[in-house]
Amino acid sequence: MRRVNMRTIVARMWLCVAMVIMAAPAGAQTKLLRFPDIGGNDIVFTYGGDIWKVTAAGGAAIRLTAHPGQELFARFSPDGQWIAFTGQYDGDEQVYVIPASGGIPKQLTYYPAHGPLTPRWGYDNQVYGWTPDGAEVLFRSLRDADGGGSETALYTVPRDGGLPVKLPMPSSGAGDYSPDGKKLVYSPLFRDFRTWKRYEGGWAQNLYIFDLASNAVTPVAHSKRTERDPMWIGDALYFVSDRDGTLNLYRHDIASDQIEQLTKETVWDVRWASSDNRSRIVYELDGELHIYDVAARRDTKLDILVPDDGLSRRPSRYSAEKNIEDFELSPKGERALFVARGDVFTVPIEKGLTRNLTNSSRSHERLARWSPDGKKIAFISDISGEDQLYLIDQSGSGKPEQLTTQFRAMLYTPEWAPDGKRIAFSDKDGKLYVLDVAARKITQVADDELGGIGDYAWSPDGQWLAFSMGEITDFRSLYIWSASDAKLRRISDEMFNEYGPVWDPEGNYLFFLSDRQFAPQISAIEWNFAGSRMTGIFAMALRRDVEHPFAPESDEVTIGEKGKDKKDDESKDEKKKDEKKAEKEEADVKPVKIDFDGLAARTTPFPIEADNIDGLTAAKGYLLYVVSGAPFNGRDSYQKDKVWIFDMKEREASVLVEDVEGYALARDGSKVLVKEGDDYKLYEAKPKAKDPKTVSTKDLMVDRVPADEWAEIFDEVWRRYRDFFYVKNMHGYDWKAIGDRYRQLLPYVAHRSDLNYVLGEMVAELNVGHAYIEGGDFEIPDRPKVGLPGARFALDKKAGRYTITKIFRGQNEEEKYRSPLTEVGIEVKEGEYILAIDGVELKGNDNPYRMLQHKKGPVTLTVNAKPVFDGAHKVAYMPIFDEAPLLYFDWVTTNRAKVAQMTGGRAGYIHLPDMGADGAYEFIKGYYPQIRKEGLVVDVRSNGGGNISQWIIERLDTRLLGTRFGNRSDLPMTYPYSVFHGHMVCLTNETSASDGDIFPARFRKAGLGPIIGKRTWGGVVGISGLGPLIDGGRAFVPLQGTNDVDGSWIIEGVGVTPDIEVDNDPDSVIAGRDPQLERAAQELVKAMDAEPMKLPARPADPVKTK
Repeated sequence: MRRVNMRTIVARMWLCVAMVIMAAPAGAQTKLLRFPDIGGNDIVFTYGGDIWKVTAAGGAAIRLTAHPGQELFARFSPDGQWIAFTGQYDGDEQVYVIPASGGIPKQLTYYPAHGPLTPRWGYDNQVYGWTPDGAEVLFRSLRDADGGGSETALYTVPRDGGLPVKLPMPSSGAGDYSPDGKKLVYSPLFRDFRTWKRYEGGWAQNLYIFDLASNAVTPVAHSKRTERDPMWIGDALYFVSDRDGTLNLYRHDIASDQIEQLTKETVWDVRWASSDNRSRIVYELDGELHIYDVAARRDTKLDILVPDDGLSRRPSRYSAEKNIEDFELSPKGERALFVARGDVFTVPIEKGLTRNLTNSSRSHERLARWSPDGKKIAFISDISGEDQLYLIDQSGSGKPEQLTTQFRAMLYTPEWAPDGKRIAFSDKDGKLYVLDVAARKITQVADDELGGIGDYAWSPDGQWLAFSMGEITDFRSLYIWSASDAKLRRISDEMFNEYGPVWDPEGNYLFFLSDRQFAPQISAIEWNFAGSRMTGIFAMALRRDVEHPFAPESDEVTIGEKGKDKKDDESKDEKKKDEKKAEKEEADVKPVKIDFDGLAARTTPFPIEADNIDGLTAAKGYLLYVVSGAPFNGRDSYQKDKVWIFDMKEREASVLVEDVEGYALARDGSKVLVKEGDDYKLYEAKPKAKDPKTVSTKDLMVDRVPADEWAEIFDEVWRRYRDFFYVKNMHGYDWKAIGDRYRQLLPYVAHRSDLNYVLGEMVAELNVGHAYIEGGDFEIPDRPKVGLPGARFALDKKAGRYTITKIFRGQNEEEKYRSPLTEVGIEVKEGEYILAIDGVELKGNDNPYRMLQHKKGPVTLTVNAKPVFDGAHKVAYMPIFDEAPLLYFDWVTTNRAKVAQMTGGRAGYIHLPDMGADGAYEFIKGYYPQIRKEGLVVDVRSNGGGNISQWIIERLDTRLLGTRFGNRSDLPMTYPYSVFHGHMVCLTNETSASDGDIFPARFRKAGLGPIIGKRTWGGVVGISGLGPLIDGGRAFVPLQGTNDVDGSWIIEGVGVTPDIEVDNDPDSVIAGRDPQLERAAQELVKAMDAEPMKLPARPADPVKTK
């Protein structure tokens, strides 16, 4: 019996490919040398997650660091004596220094890093270099990112320790000092890890010279594409740009403003260029390192050998317990079947050995299903290079038998017919197939072009296959296919959403789910509704002579012989009869007959309350299903998922198991395996079942060969893009050639991060947004907890003490915006000194965040208005572990106050941080209290995207159709009730992204108001999960483009251009201004004055005496 998914009836989507690779030849040039820097006669770089050093002439490198976490972005000090870098020694990314000759790392930063970040966001606390005097390290951090006005920024931290200091630029990515330290060349934007080549949207990085004394900004060498990796050498700037299609090295003469291209690469990008700020630049190319001599205009490729011990590539015995993808039971429930880390396992319920039936790192097995007789297991594997269907003996003896050869697309769940003669399975294109196991003949049963087919189920006699297919309305309809005549018949009404069919084991009914109980949930914030708890279970009588499943019952007198107790006789024979029935069950399977005329009309609802029901299965006398709470966007439902069981004889339902994440029913209906948290428990499939048996998964072990796994992952990702990319022409690129080119780097992968990098570079060639690679095995320590107070500190150098420079305003009734030092009873003020933390004196050479590490409970601060202990008092606060929500709240609250001040209170302000849970939260929180304003600023700057923009547009686009007056007030009510009647403007910037791109485009299309700010990101080809890679990593494939009403492609690669372009120039922002917000307020005042949109006054009372 199949394992049932709990949320969808569409098939799960996973994929793989196979390709043999060779290990890197011994003694050969080492590749994938990352993030290099040059100082004096030495080069440092990252390889395999560690930092290595080699002479500028090449040769054998020596290791400087060794740790399970990664060490990255090494930079020599100007005197060549020190190396600063970003390290993950304690789980998060912090800034460290070591002597250039090697030694014990010294940690410089302690403020908790944001993360772990997905690869496209890079790393927090990324080291870029040093101040020219070598006293401080220059790095980029997210610590003050407020979610809208300021994102990543540059900081310096003293080499000898102390708190970092933010440079004056409001927002910045990479940067480099001028030789005299008075200026920097920098990019205000950061997207250095984005996997999108030849990008031309609003987020394209440009370079500027920033004067640290005057805050003046001078643009440098702008193009419509990317300028990155700025370096300042003498009187010229050097940078990398893909303005001609490939990232190359350029020189910009400051005096003449002339640009010169220095390298002419056309295949591989010049990446991560870094200089000694004197005469030489080192960079990556094809995984190798090159030195460019700026005086000689000479480029030299280095031959470097890294004598790595290959620890990350070492084969090992490895637990697959955390990589379980799927599970089910043997036909009678004696053993469990798991698919984990690409292998197929059978596991004893109590006694015996766990068997790994496939045990290969070079293939990804998926979706295994036990044959009805228990002898074989069918599964999907890519061992041949493409997804095909296989059989293997359940005992583990023999090799897998390949059943198909012709498929070139991802395949989904094999479902056995009860007689074992046929297997149904589907593919990613929505095609449903049936395989005759003996004849190896494949028949295409159906083709659902609107989506996948995943809920197919065989009749008890194996002659009929029931399933659902999609409609243009997004509903689904039921179909039955006949094995005898190969006819496909639609059996349900298009007016209802019907899916999840399962057969009555006795062949009388087809049970299914349908959404047709409409008592909508009413919104508490507006007069509107949401559909929930609509799903019921229904029985369709297959023949005209089938009785009503729940016909009226009546107690009647039993007529029998005197003294004869018929009940006792039946009780005595019950066990014997049941045993005989079980023995004959297979032989006694009756042919299932169906009267198709009037079939849909013979539908009966089950006597249970409609709910959020899914995962329907049937056993003799019982139905099992899952009931979920109503879904919420941003929090868990009010109830956990539960497995219910319906007793057909007693006609009542009861909870079998609480709090589940999935279940699998044995084919004979006797037992059910349930996932409860991290455990798998076996229950009797009967009401009130107790005392489950816990099935151990601790012996799910694989013989892991990392190089084989990485090759498997590479091929799997390549094929996912081939199969699922939103347009067939792959944007005009030769995808096979691209795959072949990047596959050459596989032998050099030394760390899982290397593989993500190679994959990211490969998919980036398609020039598309949302081409993301992330996750996988990283042996990184747990990130530390830092007990934050919701404040900022600064060192009073004269007093040698730290002061509180800012306490973030919070909203303490909301946990996400709780500001510890503003809570009731805590007496502390900005400007006061912190003298001690938990009784330990805090001195000027200490880092307060180091002393706040691992503080989970109350933290006690000793504070005073003076830098002395005399007169000090103590305050205790409950810490928070992330201050980003407080920075965001402070920014939004400030903006709202500015808009109110600039418009005389006539206009409101809301900001949407994304188009997901947080965006919905902020919209509801901010929109309805300001709904009677005359104007509204809708700010989507730095919006991170999601999928709810249409929710917001629907509400903003609602128009006033009328008003109502009652006897209590002269103020009108509106029709619709929650309608905004006023003028609007939309604010955008370069990082308004994804659904944050779509929102302003639809805002404009709806005619809601002008768009003000900067051109948006321009990434609108949407993604969805396609299932895990073999080690739990993920690859996101752009699946659906965005189009206008005429069908034309829009936004992608360009962004949304504002109606009124306004730049938030650094000087204005440093002065506390927000020119974009100011212009929005000005436009609203202009519109409100020119065309007042006020609600009407109460009219005169009607007189009806005539």
